[in-house]
Amino acid sequence: MKQNLWRNFAKFSVILALALVVGGDRPPAFAQTRQAIKDAEDVYQLLPNFPQENQYISQDSGEIASQNTLVARLIYYHIYLKNRPPQYRFDWKLTLADYLGANETILSSRYSGTRTLRDNPLKGDIAIIDRLTRQQREELIQTLVRVFNPNIDNNNQDSSSPLPDNSESQPNSPNSSGDRRFPKPGDAQLLL
Repeated sequence: MKQNLWRNFAKFSVILALALVVGGDRPPAFAQTRQAIKDAEDVYQLLPNFPQENQYISQDSGEIASQNTLVARLIYYHIYLKNRPPQYRFDWKLTLADYLGANETILSSRYSGTRTLRDNPLKGDIAIIDRLTRQQREELIQTLVRVFNPNIDNNNQDSSSPLPDNSESQPNSPNSSGDRRFPKPGDAQLLL
């Protein structure tokens, strides 16, 4: 009898511990949300006319959650839900493709603000991203990359700088004479 009681107690303790470990993500999620808000503020400083979409009501206080912005939710989704690196343009393009319905489906039950706001902001966020022009999306992506990789301007080479001339190191190359030959229609047939 006592042995069964102890087994049940041990099982209950293990289940409780697992529930706390798996379901007890409140402090890290809060910290992640705070970081996303800080990063979003940096984006809004660089893009002051970008829609904030911060009119949603907090479940806890009943007041407008003004720090819960579209960019904060976008950053949270990108980094913490999809685990995509924030310093690459391609990954941000994938995230915007998610919002446009062209890549992965965004689960509304896991979207940022679902647990903290009275109304789920996902549909409104998708509508805003959908209304952006291609140029506005590119500006958003470039700004996000710049916020998460401040040295991006130093890493990119100036496109007006000349390409290195390798003709001296390869005397038998087709371009060794100095004149550059560009392909013409039908040149691919020469490969056969």
